[in-house]
Amino acid sequence: MSQDNVMPIGSGFSELLSQLQNTWHSTIPLSQFMQVQPLRFSGTELQVTAPLTPNINLHNTMFAGSIYTLMTLTGWGMVWLQQQRLTLQGDIVLADANVKYIKPITADPIAKVIWPNTDMSGLADGKRIKVTLEVGLYCNEQLCAAFTGHYVSLPKVMPE
Repeated sequence: MSQDNVMPIGSGFSELLSQLQNTWHSTIPLSQFMQVQPLRFSGTELQVTAPLTPNINLHNTMFAGSIYTLMTLTGWGMVWLQQQRLTLQGDIVLADANVKYIKPITADPIAKVIWPNTDMSGLADGKRIKVTLEVGLYCNEQLCAAFTGHYVSLPKVMPE
């Protein structure tokens, strides 16, 4: 893929994060209820949060379903952002995932994922792309949950 099609690192990321949040909230109603919000994107690292209050359980910690959802969306968001940077289109799905709950989350968490430098250019040729992402969920700078997600991006079929 030519570098001409790549959005330079550091350019337009605040607009991309706003578009990502709007995409989540308009297509996945749970994300709006959870108040999921992307915080930072460097081009290779994405950080996402959701406040504890709407995601709390009877133990006054974050509900396991909210943890899973936040981590799933963080990985999905990273794939979406990479597609946007490369001006590629694909339908992103989570094919398989595993989460390990390590410590209770008692404050607003931050989910972090780093892009593994996966080649996505095949999407432009109608090929599906597979990427495995490791998402860590931190509370008070301590790792509280670890998530491995296997995402697939399917090439969009254009109407004739």
